[in-house]
Amino acid sequence: MKNILKNKYFIYALILVVGIIAGRLIFGAASGHAHDHDHEHITEDQVWTCSMHPQIRSDKPGKCPLCAMDLIPLKSSGGSDELVHPDAIQLSEEAIALANIQTTVVSESKPIKEIQLYGSIQADERRLQSQTSHVSGRIEALEVSFTGERIQKGQTIASIYSPELMNAQQELLEALKLSPQQAELIAAAKEKLRFWKLTNEQIDEIVQTRTANAIVAIKSNTSGVVVQKHIQAGDYIEKGSSLLDIADLSTVWAMFEAYEGDLAFIKKGDQVHFNLESIPGREFSGQISFIDQVLNPESRTAKLRVQVANSQGLLKPGMYASAKIQASLPANQNALSIPKSAVLWTGQRSIVYVKQEDTETPAFLLREVELGPSLKDAYVVLSGLLEGETIVTNGAFTIDATAQLEGKKSMMNQGEAKQHMHHRGHEHAEEHHESHAHEAAHNHHESHTATTKTAQIKKAKMAVGGACGMCTTRIEKTALAVKGVSLAKYNLENQSLQFEYDANQTNVDAISKALAAVGHDTDKHKADDAVYAALPGCCHYR
Repeated sequence: MKNILKNKYFIYALILVVGIIAGRLIFGAASGHAHDHDHEHITEDQVWTCSMHPQIRSDKPGKCPLCAMDLIPLKSSGGSDELVHPDAIQLSEEAIALANIQTTVVSESKPIKEIQLYGSIQADERRLQSQTSHVSGRIEALEVSFTGERIQKGQTIASIYSPELMNAQQELLEALKLSPQQAELIAAAKEKLRFWKLTNEQIDEIVQTRTANAIVAIKSNTSGVVVQKHIQAGDYIEKGSSLLDIADLSTVWAMFEAYEGDLAFIKKGDQVHFNLESIPGREFSGQISFIDQVLNPESRTAKLRVQVANSQGLLKPGMYASAKIQASLPANQNALSIPKSAVLWTGQRSIVYVKQEDTETPAFLLREVELGPSLKDAYVVLSGLLEGETIVTNGAFTIDATAQLEGKKSMMNQGEAKQHMHHRGHEHAEEHHESHAHEAAHNHHESHTATTKTAQIKKAKMAVGGACGMCTTRIEKTALAVKGVSLAKYNLENQSLQFEYDANQTNVDAISKALAAVGHDTDKHKADDAVYAALPGCCHYR
């Protein structure tokens, strides 16, 4: 043994073995610790997905079960204990700034729909007259020589030679030669001349001169502008022939065409403001006096008539006009409205992204809404949103693209596919319980919006007592638990609950009773004292 210990090679070998063992103990423990640490970090902070199948979720790297591709890291959850909806999209402040995401708070308003109309100026049809000849004869002279000439009532427009009129004058002269007792015969002869539109002055001249005129002047029976001339000098005309068409332009019509979809918002008596291309910088106005009951089958438009005074003669038939109508919507007074930029269209679905409240990292959740009339740059919201909620007005498509990449509900994914996700440990069981509660409420809303067309959706507000954030959660969850309630939002500062419900399934009274049953007074029902006393101390609001 002593010889072995004295052998230097044995000593060298022993030192080498001891060194190897010590190294493994030291570095192996450190490596194991580092490995465990890395694994723990991956498990708690990292989410992995497949670039080809984004619905795949895993808390550790590996292979995609569908295509066997390596999973890639998706995003870090940050290990936060915030109750974030599982379908929500979380973005950092830096990502929000880079994507230029902007939000706005939904509020009530009195919606005004601006309708653009186009048309032209036309003559008032009620003031159009046709100057006709009441006798047959030949036009000897024409005093009105061109279209557009303005004439006055009683003005001579033509001279005519008429044998019939000559005979009628002779009858009057013969009656005058008889004794004065034949007054009735004289009166009948004069009436015959009046019937042929001779004026009293012309008849008196015949009586005084006792002479029949072969050529008689035809007088205008109205004032206005000649819009069409049917005769020339020397023409032979029959009784009843049209000589001139005369329009009185002291009042004109502004005729506009309204599209079929806008007719529901236009009514007789609405004020119209319009401009003319030929008179820039000046605005005219008038009220709608008539709406055509028949649509043009080709343009799908109906004519609107606006009567406008034209004493100065500025408005001329044929001028082009453009108008605007500020139409109020009585059926949607005090309705919610949102900017058009907030809405994403997916066929029959209208989608907005709503910001989840009370989260440190901004989170956005998809919400289907039912839209009403289109305004100038906004839409009226019939259902799907409540006053005070915050929606994305710019950058919604970027958020939706992130949702598609993460396999969550989006424009293209309505959530039918099952998501493969390894859940966290038992220490987050309460968080999952709360998340599923939120998801159940959201799914209830989704199923509701799918049947909005047949449901009778109503919005309401009631006073509800509350004192803390726990009260807010309890009130909203209780309201959502009532069948038929699709949305509920409690305002702790104003002590009021806004909610949206289907009147075919529930009513305000039933919702109020449900809230009182869990210890919260409403403006309709008071909670039982024993139930109220059982609430946590921070929830006592009386």
